[in-house]
Amino acid sequence: MRRPVIGILTWREGKRFAEPAYFRRLIRAGRALGGTVFLFAPQDVSPSGRQVRGFVPDGRSWKARVFPRPDVVIDRYRYKPTAAFRQYVTFRRTNGFRYANSRLANKWKVHEVLRRDERMHRWLPEAMLYNHKHLRSMLARHRLLYLKPLNGTGGRGIVRLEKTAEGYRLLARNKDRAKVSALIRRIPALLRWIDRWKTEKMIIQQGLRLDLVPKRSVDMRLLIQKNGNGRWSITGAGMRVGGEKSATANLHGGGKAVPVETLLRSRFGEQRAQEIITDCEQLAYQTAETIEQHFGRMIELGLDIGIDVDGRAWLIEVNPKPGREIFRELGRPQVYREAIRKPIQYALYLIRQHPGDERQSSQAAL
Repeated sequence: MRRPVIGILTWREGKRFAEPAYFRRLIRAGRALGGTVFLFAPQDVSPSGRQVRGFVPDGRSWKARVFPRPDVVIDRYRYKPTAAFRQYVTFRRTNGFRYANSRLANKWKVHEVLRRDERMHRWLPEAMLYNHKHLRSMLARHRLLYLKPLNGTGGRGIVRLEKTAEGYRLLARNKDRAKVSALIRRIPALLRWIDRWKTEKMIIQQGLRLDLVPKRSVDMRLLIQKNGNGRWSITGAGMRVGGEKSATANLHGGGKAVPVETLLRSRFGEQRAQEIITDCEQLAYQTAETIEQHFGRMIELGLDIGIDVDGRAWLIEVNPKPGREIFRELGRPQVYREAIRKPIQYALYLIRQHPGDERQSSQAAL
């Protein structure tokens, strides 16, 4: 019997890939589960679409060989403001593969989709697209704001803006994740600073008091994935505690991982901590349902959830191509392995359900 074939769509330059360590583990998991798994980029598909030049681990390097058309493709191509990314967008729209995951829109469009669902309202902070009028309006209502690039990842380009007695205090991370800080006295100078800073459209988001640890930004990363039965299930979660004077709690920016139960119990007590965790789980399932209803089939979502000082949960961001390193940081290797296996298990489920269906029913585009 032919082994099911799963392709992992990603960026490639020569034999360099965007997430090589993760991809090695993903391919190993696929083999152990009975599949043939390989990496490929848009330029690797033959003109007929029947064959793909794929890559698999070869010691410390990668070797190329010709594979048949994959039964299912897992899309791990991440946003970059490059010509290669624009070619990928065209490829996704036109190649006709069956994908395990649809493409998600930018932060603003995702916010609009979630906002239209009344069931999501209690978890959504106020947000607006950045312009001078909207920034002035948001500053009139909120002492703390976050400005985020529509397509940014890893904390890059995010600005934390706080209105203080001395003026407007800014903490930010540039494209290299280096910290930047400034104190600006008046709004006209503030607007000029932001206009110089931004490299693309930005969203203004209501700031939240997430300093559950004094002088640190804290949030929860929750991973919800489809399992081998095609159902959403929560794989795990961890709290991220940002570095001192950091705009975000992102692990790439120097944050550290802390068990959810440990941090919430120390702050809120046993009963309230469990209520917060239950609310976050409800948030996760509802977000997955709402996202999938609009954008089409998804395989996994990484949710950044803020818990404010009163214990209220807020959905800060949705990542359709999340990492899972937080579970290694937490010393939970079993959860980490499960987080790697689940995308393969779901891809195999799709193949079993519709072995001859080569096209995904819903193709969402940015």
